[in-house]
Amino acid sequence: MSPNARLRVYYVHYGTMPALALLPLLLLEGGASQLSCYEDSGDAVDWFYLYKLPHNQSDIDGLKYLLMSGGDDGWVDGNGLVNETTGALGRTVGHLYENGDYGYILYNDQPPEPMAKTLGGVSASSSSGGHTKGVVLFDKSQGFWLVHSTPHFPPPKSEGQFSYPSSGVVNGQNFICVTYALDKFQTIGEQLKINQPHVYDCHVPESLSSYVPSLVHLCKKNRRDRRNATLIHTSPTAANRSVALTTLAGTDFISFAKGPSFSNDLYHSWVAPTLLSNLLVQFWHRSTGILPSDCSNKWKVLNVQLVSPGQRCTFSTMDDHSKWAVSAAAGGSSGGWVCVGDINRNQAEERRGGGTVCRQDPVVWKAYRMAALECESCEGEIGNCGSDKSPAT
Repeated sequence: MSPNARLRVYYVHYGTMPALALLPLLLLEGGASQLSCYEDSGDAVDWFYLYKLPHNQSDIDGLKYLLMSGGDDGWVDGNGLVNETTGALGRTVGHLYENGDYGYILYNDQPPEPMAKTLGGVSASSSSGGHTKGVVLFDKSQGFWLVHSTPHFPPPKSEGQFSYPSSGVVNGQNFICVTYALDKFQTIGEQLKINQPHVYDCHVPESLSSYVPSLVHLCKKNRRDRRNATLIHTSPTAANRSVALTTLAGTDFISFAKGPSFSNDLYHSWVAPTLLSNLLVQFWHRSTGILPSDCSNKWKVLNVQLVSPGQRCTFSTMDDHSKWAVSAAAGGSSGGWVCVGDINRNQAEERRGGGTVCRQDPVVWKAYRMAALECESCEGEIGNCGSDKSPAT
């Protein structure tokens, strides 16, 4: 935020949401910022998790979703379909297609058509660069970071309106949206630089460039890469970094970002020992070189095999493109850990950039922990993921 801006902070109570879920709206002379995560009702929220359910018997099934934000006790059914502009995803991302003095970064290792062209002769959906998917949208006061697992999403700004791709209908998908003040977006850009994402559309206005040089770099690098393939992913970056990111309303998250030089599994080699937790990990199993459950270290990582979010429906991880992890145990009064990201557990992605965003919360933990029905054991057998599914007491 500009140090010369006159700032007023208002706390708005939405319905019966507890105090911790109140979202401060930062009002500058130009009025309230509209760039935030939104729930189905149209209320701005500090964060939300969205689970797009897989196709079952009809295309409509593949557009249904579950939602969870600060006022919820767990997963709730989405009010409509994920491709509608009146849903949480459409309301949130829809601001990208409006006019305004804001910056944005759209990145996806499987960019949408017609953006899925070669970048200087290198396919944007090839095995080079980060296995990352997300949206960064911000103005002079605040914005949001959306991390997700959906190919070909969202459409570039030039499309003029929000839409959801047909390629994201068949399988399950996960989204995490978090609202941050402007001063957090420099750090977000630094994390993305480590990931080495495929940026397919971006703009940072001159009025905001001095606050987010890391995002300016990503955007300029994207334009250079389109002209010259030899410039792709050549600048040196850290192998990995974790940082704390506090939301607009004061919720603490941890961002884990790894680059190709990390050359190891994100979860077993780093996230689990950092969080001091055994992890159950859901990821896309329809790829080669899948890493088995790993119990070689103190903190174990088990592959989830069967999922039932909110006990609405049950499906195999073969039908779920989501990438999330949940601690096996509740973790005391603070709750267990939940991480939502964009990278899988396979040999190829050990050598690619990617990451996950984690938080500790009893309600969110219970929602994800109860979703993990069956896991691969350390011995390679499929069975119950464990007995501790109770919430923290």
